[in-house]
Amino acid sequence: MAQATTTLLAIGGSVVALVATAATAAAPESDPVRRSLVVQAAEKAGPAVVNISTEQVVERRASPFPAPEDPFFDQFFRDYYDPRPRRFTTTSLGSGVIVAPDGTILTNEHVILRASRIHVTLADEREFDAKLVGADSDSDVAVLRVQAGGELPHVTIGTSSDLMIGETVIAIGNPFGLSHTVTTGVVSALGRAMHSEDKTYSDFIQTDASINPGNSGGPLLNIKGELIGLNTAIYSRSGGSIGIGFAIPVDRARRVMRDLVSYGEVHKPWVGIVVQELTPELAQHFGTRRGVVVAEIEPGSPAAGADLTRGDVITRVDGRDVRSRDDFEQRVEDRAEDSKLVVTRRREGSDRDVELVAAAFPVAQADDLAWRLLGLGVGEGDDGLVVKRVRDGSPLARIGVQRGDRLLGLGGAPVESLAVFRKKMIELRGARSTLLSIGRGRYQYNVPVALAR
Repeated sequence: MAQATTTLLAIGGSVVALVATAATAAAPESDPVRRSLVVQAAEKAGPAVVNISTEQVVERRASPFPAPEDPFFDQFFRDYYDPRPRRFTTTSLGSGVIVAPDGTILTNEHVILRASRIHVTLADEREFDAKLVGADSDSDVAVLRVQAGGELPHVTIGTSSDLMIGETVIAIGNPFGLSHTVTTGVVSALGRAMHSEDKTYSDFIQTDASINPGNSGGPLLNIKGELIGLNTAIYSRSGGSIGIGFAIPVDRARRVMRDLVSYGEVHKPWVGIVVQELTPELAQHFGTRRGVVVAEIEPGSPAAGADLTRGDVITRVDGRDVRSRDDFEQRVEDRAEDSKLVVTRRREGSDRDVELVAAAFPVAQADDLAWRLLGLGVGEGDDGLVVKRVRDGSPLARIGVQRGDRLLGLGGAPVESLAVFRKKMIELRGARSTLLSIGRGRYQYNVPVALAR
């Protein structure tokens, strides 16, 4: 609104009043038109977004020439040049978000993978070295903590269970190292699956909010400034984003965080239902194009005493449609141990809801699991774990594993005792394949093996 102002000037001993009219613009922060919900959400959550930089020390043998292909010259270089490995420090950048006043930070596991040092910079430019509380590669979630000597700004954690396609979302992060960049978009799709070289990530949030390298681990917010996801990946061509980004739903990230803080690892719940994909032929038989087929009910499992049987079709979990085996298994893993979930099963054309209580997989059944998935029985010997039996026609029998071989590693990790072996088998029970390390004589063989289903 125009406001009249009066200025008094002294001219030749006389006071002259000059009346001037000036339009005084409203301050931006008090302008309701400019201070939109997006602005308010960014102001609310922005102080909790952090820049994460990591250092990784790698060792590499130095040579003044490209690596030779001829073994003779390779020996020459070993003889005449310093064979000692040299240490190099590599750095990477990512984002994170503070979720509790004690300095607990959520980010992606791939942001801090193999880091020897994790450095965090807050929005107010304070800097801290962060401690890794825990990380889970299956969900790509990591939890850090910084000690700031007082409470830190943090986001409000929302829910991802009621997201609507088309609703406005906000991404904040450090793309290409440009700190605290805010972008907006909408929820483009829900329940998206992503495939990497060795694993599948299911039930992601897809958004067109601009996400670029360096955004990983930063928050995806709703219009109220609540955390609804962790920005994780982009669909790109030639190294650049083309407007398709993916975020881990916050309900999953929160459950993983709870386990990492409490136990240092993620406890995957067990219901004892083994499922297979619903093929077009099976879909025609069962009269539904969505869902998965129950292939097996594991003895002694929570599902064993429920109204479920082999050949049922599971169409929903907790009221949400199931589209694939990965989808079903992710919905189960998103539950905590001892929590209830409801599966909708179709049998003979009619649907019924069945309530289950997720449990911890019993360690006593790990040996049976290894026999079923790998066709392998092991025992402890004088030199670690020894193969005691191999099932005919099993994955291991097909690649030539024999009694007396030494089991050195499973899933890329060394196994030195039965306790470690059983724990690793329980972790792998939902996988499609694993890496097996077998010793025979003075040789070691690393072989990828498909798990029997």
